[in-house]
Amino acid sequence: MKISKRKLIGLAVGVPLIGALLTGCASGSGQSDAEKGSEGNPVRIGVVGASDPQWPAFEDAAKDAGISVDIIDFTEYTQPNPALAEGELDLNEFQHIIYLANYNVQNDQDLTPIGATAIYPLGLYSKQYQSVDQIPEGATVAVPADETNRARALGVLQDAGLITLRGDWTAVTDTRDVDEGASKVKVTELSADQTANSLDDIAGAVVNNDFLKNAGLVGQQPLAQSDADSESAKPYINVWVSRAEDKDDETYNRLVSIFQDTQSVQDGLQEASGNTATLLKTPADELQQLLATTEDQIRSQH
Repeated sequence: MKISKRKLIGLAVGVPLIGALLTGCASGSGQSDAEKGSEGNPVRIGVVGASDPQWPAFEDAAKDAGISVDIIDFTEYTQPNPALAEGELDLNEFQHIIYLANYNVQNDQDLTPIGATAIYPLGLYSKQYQSVDQIPEGATVAVPADETNRARALGVLQDAGLITLRGDWTAVTDTRDVDEGASKVKVTELSADQTANSLDDIAGAVVNNDFLKNAGLVGQQPLAQSDADSESAKPYINVWVSRAEDKDDETYNRLVSIFQDTQSVQDGLQEASGNTATLLKTPADELQQLLATTEDQIRSQH
């Protein structure tokens, strides 16, 4: 039995995500006897958004290099990490470091980054004002409520001079760290998919890149946005991820290099981002150290 690539949908979190569907496949179909990356045993890669233009280009480039891959599409960000941890995938590519760190800490896992893809900007948008300076004292600004985007959004507001934090910014900063008396604006939390919808009612909102298109914000200049070159941006590097025991696998690391070094793949990645991505080749050891530091910060909050 074989799951068609780009067709995996609607699987619930907290149950074996695709194990039941793969029973008899990985171990019983002969795949385990074939070399990984061969046609009979392709490298199974979990993504969110397999229709994005980088993935067909990547499949072609991998094939040209003699590596067979199977791109498996998930509809929810909560799905690919459990599938990788359970051995149903060989790699995934959909998340940034801080998302991975939260998953590892909360689930006692050791999934490991083996390569970088890009950083995507996070911007402050408004329908009422054309600059940060125009936002009045005491106005309300929304940030995403989820723990992986909230800290970054607060960093955007801090750098824009709209809020003051009681201490230094970290990857686990939250709204409790905002010094309301010293800040220009009030901060409210909304689910990430609702921040853009709030723009009719409040002064501004930090909107995740994933929701710009549906909100009609693509091409609109944000009032402020995150700086991809800053230290605070590093936990938001998007990464290729393997199980810890596979981090030095030659085939998997070749695939990372193919992704990073193939112009058609990189062009597709930029196209999918609306030409907003900062493309990266951060070394794996740096990513792994960054993950360890971020995990320590998360543990310190619990």
